[in-house]
Amino acid sequence: MITPVIAIHGGAGAMARAAMSPEKEQEYLDALRRIVAAGQQVLADGGSALDAVTEAVRLLEDCPLFNAGHGAVFTSAATHELDAAIMDGATLRSGAIANVSNVRNPVLAARKVMENSKHVFFVGAGAENYAAEQGLEIVDPSYFSTEARREQLLRVQRENPDAAVLDHDGQALVARGQPAPADPLDSDKKFGTVGAVALDAQGNLAAATSTGGITNKQVGRVGDAPLIGAGTYANNRTCAVSTTGTGEMFIRMVSAYDISALMEYTGASLEQAADRVVMEKLPTIEGKGGLVAVDAQGNVALPFNTEGMYRGFGRVGQQPEVAIYR
Repeated sequence: MITPVIAIHGGAGAMARAAMSPEKEQEYLDALRRIVAAGQQVLADGGSALDAVTEAVRLLEDCPLFNAGHGAVFTSAATHELDAAIMDGATLRSGAIANVSNVRNPVLAARKVMENSKHVFFVGAGAENYAAEQGLEIVDPSYFSTEARREQLLRVQRENPDAAVLDHDGQALVARGQPAPADPLDSDKKFGTVGAVALDAQGNLAAATSTGGITNKQVGRVGDAPLIGAGTYANNRTCAVSTTGTGEMFIRMVSAYDISALMEYTGASLEQAADRVVMEKLPTIEGKGGLVAVDAQGNVALPFNTEGMYRGFGRVGQQPEVAIYR
């Protein structure tokens, strides 16, 4: 008997312990627990792995605590550019969108691309038009904005106008008399992708990933999240993977697919393959971040090489397990 399972992440990065109150930590843990439980319920009701990861990522997009959908970070032009991808491990079908600014739930658009289009990847205005044609909710770009993210952009531009990810951490900010970030992970050094992977009762795997990018990024930049094989991958023969981190490095390493390839071609276990990619291979090119993965037997891996990663998983019939720090 297969016990269905779902795992989620909400970003990885450096610690800002001076910024964290017990109340703020609890807020994040409660959100993670609620979203894992929602994915578990989909699976418990007989839903597919695709349905479970879609629902989990949709909820992560709607939660302003995370950098996807409502609460997405700003580009250098003070705009939003959202990316998402989804993949079905049973068929290897996949769909992705990038650089959209008015689609309320990018993961839903990615799924429409997968299910209703002969193509895999739409970008920009073409992706927005396709989402509208498919009947998805279109919103004013201001929907994605929060005051905390706007302050974050201004802080980054004030400190280093050319930086997409700052080098200092929350403690350094406090030491200079500036307010600490309101995020348990330093928002300026956090890689704010969200994602989910799942195994359903039929033995099928799925993965989905969504992101608002990185603060102060150059307009038009696309990271690993919507790229099949880099930030998102699922194959029933091996595993499902969703990553979060320095997107350019995950692209160069084709990290999500690499875990599957290590399992298929070398016989490595999910844990061995995930640890090798995150702890050994990515650091050789200064790749930082982590991932969530599940294999065809229901084993779960949640490795990260940063100081923390918002993460959680839950098997049907069990309580969700969630964490931020090591």
